[in-house]
Amino acid sequence: MSEDISAKLLQNRDAIDTIDRQVVELLNQRVLIDGGADEATVLAKVAKFNPGPLSDATLQAIYNALMLAGLDPAAQAAEAAQVDTLDLRIVELLSQRVKHASEIGKIKHANGADYYDPTREAQVMAKVSALNPGPIKNDTLRAVYREVISGSIALEKKLVIAYLGPEATYTHQAAISNFGVSLDYRAMKTIHDVFAEVECGAADYGVVPIENSTEGAVFHSMDMLVESDLHICSQVYMPIEHCLISQSPLEQIKEVRSKDQALGQCREWLRRNLPDAELVDFVSTAEAVRAAKANKHVAAVGSALSAQRYDVKIQARGIQDRDGNVTRFLVVGKTRAKPLGDGHDKTSLVISLRDECGALEKTLRAFASRGINLSKIESRPSRKKAWDYFFFIDFIGHYQDANVQAALADLEGHCPLVKWLGSYPDLTRVAL
Repeated sequence: MSEDISAKLLQNRDAIDTIDRQVVELLNQRVLIDGGADEATVLAKVAKFNPGPLSDATLQAIYNALMLAGLDPAAQAAEAAQVDTLDLRIVELLSQRVKHASEIGKIKHANGADYYDPTREAQVMAKVSALNPGPIKNDTLRAVYREVISGSIALEKKLVIAYLGPEATYTHQAAISNFGVSLDYRAMKTIHDVFAEVECGAADYGVVPIENSTEGAVFHSMDMLVESDLHICSQVYMPIEHCLISQSPLEQIKEVRSKDQALGQCREWLRRNLPDAELVDFVSTAEAVRAAKANKHVAAVGSALSAQRYDVKIQARGIQDRDGNVTRFLVVGKTRAKPLGDGHDKTSLVISLRDECGALEKTLRAFASRGINLSKIESRPSRKKAWDYFFFIDFIGHYQDANVQAALADLEGHCPLVKWLGSYPDLTRVAL
């Protein structure tokens, strides 16, 4: 890259850093003043203030993220004109930021870079969180910047994100939480369909569930990772709150439908509260909610979003058996995420072992001898022959790290299969 291009990149990045410092400061001021306007009025106002190039929908998504968290408890009443002045300045700064980001994007894409850069996004989230003096929470700040980045990407290319559908499933929620509302989403019927849509180029990225903290692994996703040439680009951890959704109160419910994983996560609650109801495995939580809408004796286990989407009443919230019920989702695509470094990357592999004494011990030694921390190891039948297994391994580090390369070379010397599934930012380990 020429010195002139490098200088332009640095100039635009410096401008963005200056803007982000101002935006973070102004957002913290914003949650401390209450102009008395309702949500619809605020959203209409910011759209009116919009000078472009961000779309009105993106600006409204940014303010939705802010309003979802609510004002700080110490917020004071203020004149509407004071709030308007603050909102106008925030909108103007965000518009300037997007213009600088667009200039960076043009330079990077001309040199073959992907539109979606999960490593750079992780760096941005860490930066704005480090700038944050409060009282706004870092989670809220990251949600705001998720929509800022989403809107910036959409101005360059309207990425298509395939996900395990239908609409309003937890996977749909995970996809939006990772990419923001400004991109295009395509619901797919099966996990296989998600991978196929990305492999053929009809979608840019796919989002699938991989494991739940209560029920464990999603085997269809694991199998597709073995078969596909796509890489894991990113991961999303989403707390899951299940609701019992039905037109009728509990005493009238004869059947509860949902995805097998969702039913499993609520098994004890359902046993205590609906002991006579039949539990029926359904293709998705959202489709179960649609069935509950059509039959007053049927309930569904699903999300509050699906209840809202299909206009069915929530009879009980938080029915999962364990607090801290979290599902991990993977973003798959053709992008290879660059390293964050400093132990803030995760790598996923799948391997097979020879049928010989000490095969697993030898495999684990390849990591332990190099100080590589394994965060997960799980076996799965290979489906090639009886009692033959694949081992899925997650560890801390990036594929490009020297010690990781040495460990992989060691594995390839005695494992019949060593397949790199992807290296990606491990945001659970980044100090945000």
